[in-house]
Amino acid sequence: MSSHNAARSPAALAGLTIGALGVVYGDIGTSPLYALKEVFHGGHVPMNHDNVLGVLSLLFWTMTIIVSLKYVLLILRADNNGEGGLIAMLALATTAVSGKPPLRRGLMMVGLFGTAIFFGDAVITPAMTVLGAVEGIDVYFPQYDDAIVPITLVVLAGLFAVQRFGTSGVGKAFGPVMLVWFTSLALLGVPQIVRNPHVLQAINPLYAIEFCVHYGWVAFVALGAVVLVVTGGEALYADLGHFGKKPIRIAWYGFVMPALVLNYFGQGALLLDRPEAIKNPFFLIAPQWAQIPLFCLATLAAIVASQALITAAFSVTKQAVQLGLLPRMRIIHTSVRDIGQIYVPFVNWGLFVFVVVAVAFFGSSSRLAGAYGVAVTIDMTITTVMTFFVIRFGWRYPLWLCIVATGLFFVIDATFLASNLLKVTHGGWFPLLIGIGMFTLMLTWKQGRRQLSDKLREDAIDLKSFLEAVFINPPTRVSGSAVFLAAEQGVTPNALLHNLKHNKVLHQQNLFVSVKHHEVPWIGFDKRVDVESLDNDCWQVTLHFGFKNEPDVPDALKLLETHGVHLEEMETSYFLSRDIVIPTIGSGMALWREKLFASMHRNAAAAADFLHLPANRIVELGSKVEI
Repeated sequence: MSSHNAARSPAALAGLTIGALGVVYGDIGTSPLYALKEVFHGGHVPMNHDNVLGVLSLLFWTMTIIVSLKYVLLILRADNNGEGGLIAMLALATTAVSGKPPLRRGLMMVGLFGTAIFFGDAVITPAMTVLGAVEGIDVYFPQYDDAIVPITLVVLAGLFAVQRFGTSGVGKAFGPVMLVWFTSLALLGVPQIVRNPHVLQAINPLYAIEFCVHYGWVAFVALGAVVLVVTGGEALYADLGHFGKKPIRIAWYGFVMPALVLNYFGQGALLLDRPEAIKNPFFLIAPQWAQIPLFCLATLAAIVASQALITAAFSVTKQAVQLGLLPRMRIIHTSVRDIGQIYVPFVNWGLFVFVVVAVAFFGSSSRLAGAYGVAVTIDMTITTVMTFFVIRFGWRYPLWLCIVATGLFFVIDATFLASNLLKVTHGGWFPLLIGIGMFTLMLTWKQGRRQLSDKLREDAIDLKSFLEAVFINPPTRVSGSAVFLAAEQGVTPNALLHNLKHNKVLHQQNLFVSVKHHEVPWIGFDKRVDVESLDNDCWQVTLHFGFKNEPDVPDALKLLETHGVHLEEMETSYFLSRDIVIPTIGSGMALWREKLFASMHRNAAAAADFLHLPANRIVELGSKVEI
């Protein structure tokens, strides 16, 4: 939001552009560590002059079509009130087809799976990038080859351990580190291109076409490695809200893509002269004096790329929680100024465990390459599908134009996805397993909440009718204010029933508060609060939050002052119902999924932490709910 306004000044635009280098392009910027090597690594593509030019042409045009045209020109236009990412796109698409319930449900399922598979990418990326950087040891110091995996695990352990201190300090270094990194990529490639300018012929797309026609099936299989040049491209859209379109576009066209092209073509020029350098062309491209500094810089760049995915995982988790796709969990804010600086302990250490398993199990970037790409190509394809429905039903563009705008990209994405699915048995199963597991959790939580809500609604007592009955013979009124949290508006909260039953008192002022999360990124303060008087100093209050808003209930309730409702902080108690969910055999979900939902169901303390309720003012009252 602020980034868009700030981008109007040249100084702010320069700062945002440098920041985008670190956060947005950290992942795609480390692809030269392994991408070209992996195309030839399997032995399917022979190492010769024509194949080097053909592969380079494929790399160049893959970046041009998928990143430069699809993401930078088209997808960045599909912002949801300035925000991007698959969840923002999902909200746009489902809103656009709100009048078509079956289609909306189908898109919701597809979007859910895309969000779930992201966590597979969040596991593979740190493992792949850090391992690919540390493998420079094998080139420079082959006698220490056995130390690659242990050093990788140490680096990753340190990275995940510092997450609890927040990313603001690390984030400030992201841009400058990646500025040096991309400059180094360009400087490493230029001398090789000058020695062998013949390599620049690969810009001609005929080389890519000839390669694909000549090799057919082998070229199709090789696409599974070619796609590594665009892994991280989806971050352009995901980080739209942080930087805005202009800085992201300037960084890509003016700096990132030229540096990547120069480096890839430099590696290709090296291979034309020394085919044996395919062992690790990225590190072998450097002069001897620069080998150690390059190894250190590559490790730093890999850490930056990994950090960006970890931070994104925190952000996606928070948005998923607010949209009701995951259970509420502890979210720690690590900055008093930046609302986006968060730390989610459960997600952090869950990712770390899976990253360690990936590094220990696969052991090398070449083996991990089989797992890499599957999650990315699934997300790329889903994003293209969602874009079609946004521009067709949301923007009301003609059908033929929508098909033309997204059809080519869909064919390309689907081709890359099909090629990567060939790697399922060679490691691609790993991110798929994570994605399917997360999808099961999300679907179970979403359906379980609906089932629980239906059950509570069946047994619910109308709030207005209940209060009318209570005030016929009112209980003792005590000073202070009571805030009763209720999932459903107009329904008598269980906490109120238990309070009257056990304490036999009613506060002088009572607020019945429902929190609604909407499928838009932001809801302003002017639309944050709806209030309705229920008489006898009782009010029905509804708080509205977007999936990027911070769900701070006490702070939002301060807005009630403009409606004539005054809350004294030290005299306000928050009543929460600790619902114990008991699965039963019925017509709902399968029993094992009901048990899974029951085990995921958090108590009132987790809700209080998520909603920023003051711990010393919370009163928990328990109840059992059978579903």
